[in-house]
Amino acid sequence: MATQNKFPLGWDEQRVRQTIEHYDRQSEDEAAAEDEAAFDNQDQAFVQVPLELLPLVRELIAKHYASV
Repeated sequence: MATQNKFPLGWDEQRVRQTIEHYDRQSEDEAAAEDEAAFDNQDQAFVQVPLELLPLVRELIAKHYASV
């Protein structure tokens, strides 16, 4: 029985492979710089939530992007 992969909206196998390749090729310094730059993005926020709420938060985000 073959398994069907499910990708996020707008993603496909090629994009997943390109993303993996990008991170596999990064040096530790490049990865750290990319992480730090994420905090400068004014369009996003980082929040800390209890682990038991994480599935609900993920569901809400998925619903948001499904309606966009």
